[in-house]
Amino acid sequence: MRALYKVPLGVTAVAAAGLVYSAGFEARSFRLRRVTVPVLPPGMRPLRVLQVSDIHMVSGQRKKQRWLRSLAGLRPDFVINTGDNLSDTEGVPEVLDALEPLMEFPGAYVFGSNDYYGPRLRNPAKYLVEKVQGKHGLNGNEPVTGAIHNPWEGLRDAFDEAGWLNLTNTRGTLKVDGVSIELTGLDDPHIKRDRYEEVAGGPSGAGDFSMGVVHAPYLRSLDAFTTDGYPLVLAGHTHGGQLCIPFYGALVTNCDLDTDRVKGLSTHTAGGNTSYLHVSAGCGANRYTPFRFACPPEATLLTLVSSDWAL
Repeated sequence: MRALYKVPLGVTAVAAAGLVYSAGFEARSFRLRRVTVPVLPPGMRPLRVLQVSDIHMVSGQRKKQRWLRSLAGLRPDFVINTGDNLSDTEGVPEVLDALEPLMEFPGAYVFGSNDYYGPRLRNPAKYLVEKVQGKHGLNGNEPVTGAIHNPWEGLRDAFDEAGWLNLTNTRGTLKVDGVSIELTGLDDPHIKRDRYEEVAGGPSGAGDFSMGVVHAPYLRSLDAFTTDGYPLVLAGHTHGGQLCIPFYGALVTNCDLDTDRVKGLSTHTAGGNTSYLHVSAGCGANRYTPFRFACPPEATLLTLVSSDWAL
């Protein structure tokens, strides 16, 4: 009879070890991704952009706070926060403590669904089902009932007070050492708060450079930014797939973006134009699924260079 239990016990042991690794080690193994993007006009000096995303702060995550604070040592020209800062209704003070040194730099932000609403316990297999059905968030699914409302207004007020631009379905301009950067942002498409019609029309041409910012990289948003001629779009949301298969990659993106572009730098083509797209894998996870496998948490330092940089 003992032999009957060898296989299931072995599988259970391997699964348990995987959970311990993914939650206890990899989810706390913070990395910095470095990317060079040739998008600036000829002759323009390089710009260093720090993108932070999907922090999903839970009270007590001291290592994450220390790591985020340390990123100020990179001395970026400006910071872009692509949302989902919270995974705890009590997490606002700790997010602000973690980002305080970064708020000394020029910056801008958009929010994600987890800034507005608290997380819910959810079967991870539903992400696979939604991928097959083509339904994600409020895009095709029934509205959520009994949602927990996060105190996101405290984040907004602190970011605004620091001088960061609120890009919620609006435009803004950053001035960085005499360089004018036009930014156009959207509220989160995952919960259908995006209103591209309010910012449509493309770059005004008044800035030295322009880019789009959105939390969740849904195709409708990427198509709109690209068609309107934005050379670069920054997004987050996907967690890089979060639980990936080594040598294969992500199974889901939690939106309608394909898994080949679940994280890092790629391109997007629409309306006869092609834009660069950078999707951050983020540095956190939902408090109920605090696991990462073959997808360590990250922030990204993007160095934007002129289009003739490689010539």
